[in-house]
Amino acid sequence: MTTISKLCTLLFETTKEYDHNLHRLLDLIDRCPENSLVVAGEVCLTGYDYENFEAALDFAEVALPKLTEASKNKTVILTLLQRDGDGAKNFAYVLYDGAILRRQAKAKLFKFGDEHRYFDAGEETDIMIFEVAGVKLGILICFELRFKKLWMQLEGADIIAAPSWWGKIRERNYLTLTNALAVMNECYVVCSDNRNEECNAQSGIVSPFGIDERNGKRDILLKKFDKNEIKKMRRYMDIGIGE
Repeated sequence: MTTISKLCTLLFETTKEYDHNLHRLLDLIDRCPENSLVVAGEVCLTGYDYENFEAALDFAEVALPKLTEASKNKTVILTLLQRDGDGAKNFAYVLYDGAILRRQAKAKLFKFGDEHRYFDAGEETDIMIFEVAGVKLGILICFELRFKKLWMQLEGADIIAAPSWWGKIRERNYLTLTNALAVMNECYVVCSDNRNEECNAQSGIVSPFGIDERNGKRDILLKKFDKNEIKKMRRYMDIGIGE
């Protein structure tokens, strides 16, 4: 059975060529070892391409089967823009061992980026802990990182994935929030941004002790996932988070 023994965060540029972006992502996923949790940047296949909005929504149906196939022996988390009823949402997908395990719509839309004009918000109550191969996971999508109430909903998670399209001018905020989230929830935080000019490009992995490593120039950052590190931190600094 597929487990999670490695953490991989990705960092690459999203172009206007959706097929190119997909092939790039598939290559990076393929380069990650088996039993990895792989987190890609928010909307990394299309960006927020409002000028070609219908095409961006259509592309989810093209990409999803290929990405699901690529998740065999791995766990892959990313977000896709997709139609939902009469509207559209930004969905985080959890692809596990060749199947779709979970879909979670972004609940907090970023008004400075006009997201509220194009998308419907998901339900905050859907932001919850779920399990993959005995590992407790949670997801916060980009702007959701700013809401402390949502941090509390994920208290007890072993890993929080944070796919993001985060503005470069707020880079310090991103670093502070992702580091603090790991410290406050005493868990691993795997955050992935994009290498586009407008983005902060600070993909990285933060340990339960608050030690962070960022991708820098690397397309893939790989770290060992050690559940004992979570147990040690929660015993050492007991703030009421159960194992």
